[in-house]
Amino acid sequence: MSGEGKVVCVTGASGFIASWLVKLLLQRGYTVKASVRDLSDAKKTEHLISLDGAKERLQLFKANLLEEGSFDSVVDHCECVFHTASPLTFTVNDPQLWYMLSKTLAEEGAWKFAKENGIDLVSLNPGFVIGPFLQPTLNFTMEMILNIINNEENFPNMMYDFSDVRDIAMAHILAFEKNSANGRYCLVANYMHISHTLQIIQQLYPTLTIPNKCESYPLVEGPKTSKVKALSLGVKFTPLEVTLRDTIQSFIEKGYLKI
Repeated sequence: MSGEGKVVCVTGASGFIASWLVKLLLQRGYTVKASVRDLSDAKKTEHLISLDGAKERLQLFKANLLEEGSFDSVVDHCECVFHTASPLTFTVNDPQLWYMLSKTLAEEGAWKFAKENGIDLVSLNPGFVIGPFLQPTLNFTMEMILNIINNEENFPNMMYDFSDVRDIAMAHILAFEKNSANGRYCLVANYMHISHTLQIIQQLYPTLTIPNKCESYPLVEGPKTSKVKALSLGVKFTPLEVTLRDTIQSFIEKGYLKI
């Protein structure tokens, strides 16, 4: 196993991407020191503790990004830190904008800090991440896709850049294991209108009632990104049909969706 004998850190380990990152790291033989904000909250820890290899090679720590010094013991003796935690408070009517802003500012601050302190930093920037979730509660992006599916009338007139959570987690590991990894990586597997996505879901789950009318406002498009650099990292993108099937199945299994 490529991670045997190596100790790494994952911050914000209870999150959507981070939970899969911990799972895959344990599968590859790594010892993982993982931080969560509340060790007594079973919704944040139980799905991590139950992972294969967790009993032998997973250590959970309480840490909060807003408390200076709380991560010192977590990162101590680690060869790599997978920093997925991000503080965020919604204070306006459009939480999506604040979500995107928080990620942008966090990366900007990370590059500044890395340059000033001589740290080898690689940043990975996924698009709209979906897929099966390990944690019992919904994260921001999965709640958005569930709300679109549950809307009885309309779907947004928007283009989405979808990626599978398992691919994003593996990309983090490859960025550490591949010596040539450097700079920023944009991780987008599919770029399409939400209507096409809903059509695929309808074909996979014919009994599921989904919206069939597009909102009347002008099309909202995002920046188109190239897969070339991500593929050079060794990332293999999961087919969208597989990602969507596993996403819906996860909603059903955890009681968020009925068919």
